[in-house]
Amino acid sequence: MSQSPIRPVLAVSTAVFRNGQVLLARRGAAPLRGLWSLPGGRLEPGETLAEGAAREVMEEVGVACRVLGVAGALDIIRRDGAGEVSTHFVVISHAGLWLDGEPSTGPEAAEVGWFDPRQLPADATDGLAGIVMAAHALVAGS
Repeated sequence: MSQSPIRPVLAVSTAVFRNGQVLLARRGAAPLRGLWSLPGGRLEPGETLAEGAAREVMEEVGVACRVLGVAGALDIIRRDGAGEVSTHFVVISHAGLWLDGEPSTGPEAAEVGWFDPRQLPADATDGLAGIVMAAHALVAGS
């Protein structure tokens, strides 16, 4: 019996800024467990990109934010030992402003913190720095 082909999964994330710092979460679950990243996850049917981005921040770290716009997009493609695609996420990343709540950990966020956007942790997901800088520019222009 053949396996169904892997299809890209649409996901969202948000670079939330407060007092010039960006909120990051160290991933507590696969994929990319242990790496610092933006709070985010899969887009749900019937929600807009912005709605999903705000929902994921609230669900993952307990922070309410106002989504300003799209900062960029990244492909996260993982391959198995034979070189076959095992997962493919298309992440639409947003810029946002903190509204309420102190970030907290949970099943998806093993650790949380506010960081200077120019001094991000070295153990971060691929493309994080570029997305954070694009989001920072959107926030500065708002």
